[in-house]
Order: sequence, then structure tokens, then C-alpha cells
Amino acid sequence: MDVLLDLLDPKWWLGMLGAFATIGVIAIVFAETGLLVGFFLPGDSLLVAAGIFSGAAAAQSLGIEPLSLPALLVFTPLAAIAGAQLGHYLGSRFGRKMFDKPDSRLFKKEHVDKAEFYFEKFGPAKAVVVARFMPIVRTFMNPVAGVLEMDPRRFFLWNVVGGVVWVEALLVLGHFLGTRVENIDKYILPGVFVIVVLSILPIVREVLKNRKAARVEPKGRHHAPK
Repeated sequence: MDVLLDLLDPKWWLGMLGAFATIGVIAIVFAETGLLVGFFLPGDSLLVAAGIFSGAAAAQSLGIEPLSLPALLVFTPLAAIAGAQLGHYLGSRFGRKMFDKPDSRLFKKEHVDKAEFYFEKFGPAKAVVVARFMPIVRTFMNPVAGVLEMDPRRFFLWNVVGGVVWVEALLVLGHFLGTRVENIDKYILPGVFVIVVLSILPIVREVLKNRKAARVEPKGRHHAPK
């Protein structure tokens, strides 16, 4: 349990990265969006925390040098875009066989199914953008878009839009909070759980809706006469 809390706590990541925190955040964002094994990384909360600890006072409370906000604002969106492009390429290159593996701690078929569900529900363009704000789904959406043969130029356009909006919004939000709220570091971990809950609400809602539909469908199904 302690290990899980550490993995979810952006303060732990930033403290562990120390002087390399800025580079580490950029690398983690790339891994979370481009590598299937990166789905467990704390993308949303880490971006907010990076913005918070780009301020001198917050960084001092953690015992690290302030992260470089200009570097984060420039290179983190590029990492998010590059990671998603890699995911799309792998999906289009290897097709469904890249998902043809048994469930494990680092891979579950249901993650792919959720990404494909949202791809079909929202349509390719909207799905690529919306998925940025949904943990796990954002990791698997990019290869799924490749598997489903989303046009590379169209994917790139909406990948750029989604990547820039997602990264910049959370970094700026974090920096604003870090410079306005005293002792903001004390609220990081509770804030992580709020972000996680808000992020998974759409998934939970769809799961409940599908279960309800599955219960109703057999009762309302009419068989054609023989």
C-alpha cells in the first residue's frame, strides 16, 4: 500500500528526481503517453505539482530547486505530442497483435476496450483530445487510433491540440496555486485523489450505463417470427 501511495504522490516523484525534476517530468509525460507500461504514472497530478513547485517557496518546502517553468511550458507539450505519435505509429505498424497478450499487472485488455469505446463514442478527433484528461485511457487511446487506422495527419493535428491544452492548462493551474496558496504542499496528496476521482468519473458513468443497458436489453428484445 505504501508503494502505491508513493507512485500516486507527485511529491515523491519530484523529491526522488531532485535536481533532475524538470527533465524527469518531461520524460514521465512522454512515457505515460507513448509507452503502454506508462499508464500507472501520475500524469495529471504530476503536471499540477510541477507547476506548483516551479515556485521558489513551494520548492523550498520540498527541499529541491524550483522547476523551470519556461522549460516545462515548452518541452512538456512536445513530450506529450511525441509520446502520442509513437503510440499511434506502434498501433498502425503492429495492429491488434500488439494487444494480443494475456492480462498481467502492467497490461489489461479492458484498458484497450475502454479506449476503443471512447474512440467510437466520441469520434476520432474528439476522442484524441478528451482522452488526454482521462488516466489510463490517454495511454491506450493513441495506439488504438493507429490500430483503427485514423489518418496520420488528422491524428497529428488533434494530438497537438490535446497535448498543448492538457499540459499547459495543468502547469499554469499548478503555478497559480503555488504562488497564491500558502503551504500548498500540504494539500498535494489529497488533491491527487480529487484529480483521480474526477478523471475516472466519466469511465465509471459509462460502465454503470452499459451494465444498466445490458440488464434492460434482454427484457425489451423482440424476436422475429419464425
